[in-house]
Amino acid sequence: MLKTRFTEEFGVEHPIVQGGMMWVGRAELAAAVSNGGGLGIITALTQPTPEALAEEIARCKTMTDKPFGVNLTLTLSINQPPYAEYRQAVIDSGVKIVETAGSDPTVHVEHFKEHGIKVIHKCTSVRHALKAQRIGVDAVSIDGFECAGHPGEDDVPGLVLIPAAADALTIPFIASGGFADGRGLAAALTLGADGINMGTRFMCTDESPIHQKIKEQIVGASELDTQLIFRQLRNTMRAAKNAVSEEVVEILGRGGRFKDVQELVAGTRGRKVYENGDPEAGIWTVGMVQGLIHDIPPAGELVRRIAAEAEQVLTALTRNVIVDPVPVA
Repeated sequence: MLKTRFTEEFGVEHPIVQGGMMWVGRAELAAAVSNGGGLGIITALTQPTPEALAEEIARCKTMTDKPFGVNLTLTLSINQPPYAEYRQAVIDSGVKIVETAGSDPTVHVEHFKEHGIKVIHKCTSVRHALKAQRIGVDAVSIDGFECAGHPGEDDVPGLVLIPAAADALTIPFIASGGFADGRGLAAALTLGADGINMGTRFMCTDESPIHQKIKEQIVGASELDTQLIFRQLRNTMRAAKNAVSEEVVEILGRGGRFKDVQELVAGTRGRKVYENGDPEAGIWTVGMVQGLIHDIPPAGELVRRIAAEAEQVLTALTRNVIVDPVPVA
């Protein structure tokens, strides 16, 4: 068994976390991941109201007695969700782990910590991870450039970002972006992380609540089949490469503004992709790691398989690699 600071502090068997994905992080998937020994995550804003979130949390509790968390992603928008009410729904539900992401989570962290809730903050740079550490989060999830969704504007891949975070942080952290198997988990641990966060890989599981055709699209895709959009707006987002994402890039590339692509990137269109199985219906997020995904297993089985693979890789390295001592200058 791979024990790390993360597994010890968060009470999970394996250092594997399911990302909080919009429209995907529902009770069935979160419970399956937690039952497999990982940390499942319900996505708060997938639920239309705080009351619906409370019901989804209660539903998840009927499916697992293992720890699971709730993702609360904080974004700046014209019609902002009632974050304080979603936060209170989490507190009242008795959930003991929250993943925050997006904008400055300080006020939310303070409230969660007052109620004994552990907070993982998701970020895309070492400087943001250090700020999260200063405001008192219990762990950080750090996204490399390979990730789905928003990779930030620094374009630093995991091979550099993970050890840089390990050198800078004193709290546990998990690596995110580009992970799909035991080799990735072993690599992350070797680079100094305390575990991994996976989004795209968990989209391709039995319990993932997206259309089978989209799961099959991911399995059949390569690492080249993603598209970076919103680069000109400094709000970079990695999405599946399709006609819609290509049109967004073309419009912004010739000087367009957000209002010129707003209809194309509407969240309602992305949701229909997952519901109806048409990969060309809108913008939907997926990581480069789709090139490493070749099956659609049960989520719990996947967690156990990845943990076992990582142990095998690390054991083989320990037995077979001879490391010469570093000369002292």
